[in-house]
Formats: sequence, structure tokens, C-alpha cells
Amino acid sequence: MIKVFDLTKAYGDRIAVDRVNFSIEAGKIIGFLGPNGAGKTTTMRMLTGFIPSTDGKIHIGDYDLDTHPLEAKKLIGYLPENVPLYTDMTVLEYLGFMAEIRQVKKNRNACMETLEKVQLENRANSLIGSLSKGMRQRVGLVQAILHNPPVLILDEPTVGLDPAQISEIRKLIQSLGEQHTILLSTHILPEVQQVCDRVLIINKGKLVAEDTPEQLQKQLHGNLCVKVQIANLNQELISTVEQLPGVLSARETAPNWLEITLQADTEIRPHIIRELVQNGAEILEFKHSVMDLEQIFLELTREELPAETN
Repeated sequence: MIKVFDLTKAYGDRIAVDRVNFSIEAGKIIGFLGPNGAGKTTTMRMLTGFIPSTDGKIHIGDYDLDTHPLEAKKLIGYLPENVPLYTDMTVLEYLGFMAEIRQVKKNRNACMETLEKVQLENRANSLIGSLSKGMRQRVGLVQAILHNPPVLILDEPTVGLDPAQISEIRKLIQSLGEQHTILLSTHILPEVQQVCDRVLIINKGKLVAEDTPEQLQKQLHGNLCVKVQIANLNQELISTVEQLPGVLSARETAPNWLEITLQADTEIRPHIIRELVQNGAEILEFKHSVMDLEQIFLELTREELPAETN
């Protein structure tokens, strides 16, 4: 649904986005991550046609954004970080105005149906200026989906919201994902882990990762590490585990805790449990250690310290 080829944006000598390539399948929710100044917002603005690219190609659906800009933009709903709302309009007046701009025929009933999707139908006649931050974000989402676009591009949709409002917007995005392809930029990493199918990570204008959180964990963490709490842990049990095929090491890291390192892409955890039980181990807990999305993000975007010179 979205295809990006060698996308580049330069401001004079500064390269903000550097030959970025990715594609997003229809019906997927993709998280777009990166530290401040990494190029996320610039990339999103280019995807929506809000600013031109210096080089590269963007395809939205079947349309090249450069050669068929109107057709491509009709397929996009865009929620920028700072939602462009007219606070002296009522919600319905604003939606009517946005429908007119988009040349979409929307009567009052159609607008009310769209408001029901974001649970704002009871505030249809309220001035936007009187709404809370969370409600204004939902109004912004309404204008983005008003013309029922197949693609939604959401730049920091939960910024400035309290935890309850973030939860509401997260559920709304999940429901929208059933009918739209969504590119979601956010700094809230657990949100991405809960909502998104895949993750794009950009740093210093370059795309440094594109995969599921699970696959990124495998790539970065390498060998799998499991931890077993055993009430009667002893050297004999440790030796038994060490001799199993696929086990790289086994050691006691704390009283009654056995840490086992396995070869990558090896699934022998059920075999380990069976061997331990057959040798009299009293297993209290068994868990595997994984790198969460926050650790992945920090690992991929961390600054390398310059080497010391004499």
C-alpha cells in the first residue's frame, strides 16, 4: 500500500532523510520510531506530500506521488503532531468544512456516523475550543478518516495525553487498523509493542531496522537465554543440562537460579524441562529472557562514544 524508494530530503548541506527504502502491506499497523531529530516527521511530511522530497520515489497504492499527487493524496488520511483545528467552530462545522475541502459529500448523518467511531457523537455541537486535549486528538482523527482513506499516517497521536486518554486513543487506532493501513509515529514504546505488526526504526536520517519486535529481538540478542528456578539446584543438575545438544552454557547466577544459554534458532526448552524433572529437579519457575522494544530501540540508536586520543 505504501512503497518508498531511496527517499531523501536535504536542507542545504544537511541530509535529514538519507535514501530510505521500505514498503507497507495493506491492512498493517506499522510503528515508526526514532530519537528526536532522526527524520520521522520529515519522512511523514514527504509521504503525505506536505513537503517535497529531494530525491527518491513514493507510491501510495497504485499512484506515484510525484506524477499523480491528487490521486495519491486522496488515499491518505493525515494526523500531524500539532492538529490543525479551528477552535471557534463546532465539531460538526469543522467536519463539514474539511469534507468540503476534500470534495467529499458528507451530510450530517454521515458526519455523525464518523463521530461515533471515535465516541464523540455527544459533542458534535460543542465548540472545539471547549474540548479537552484528548477529545481534540479524536477530532483530528475524525478529519483524517472522514473521506475513508485506505492509508492513515499518524504523527505522535498520543503526545500530551494522560494515561487514560492514551489508552483510549490506542484502542481507537487498533480498531481503525481493521480497515486501514496505518503508519504510526510515537515515543511510547510499549504502545508500539501492543499495537503494531512491524517496526521501522530511523536514526540520523537512515533506516536502521525494519521487522517485527520479536525478530529484532532475535537479531540483536542472538542466542536465547532461559532462567530456571530450582529448589534443589546442585552441580549434578547443572552438568546434566550442560551436556544437552544445543546448550552453550549453564551456570548458577543466584541461589537456586540456573541460567542456560541456547544456540540461536534452537527450541529445546521442553527437552530441558523433561531432563531436569527426570533427574529429580524441583522446578519452581521457568522463563526466557527477551529484549523488549525499549532495549532494542536504545541499542539501535545509541551514540558510539568517540575513541580517546592521547
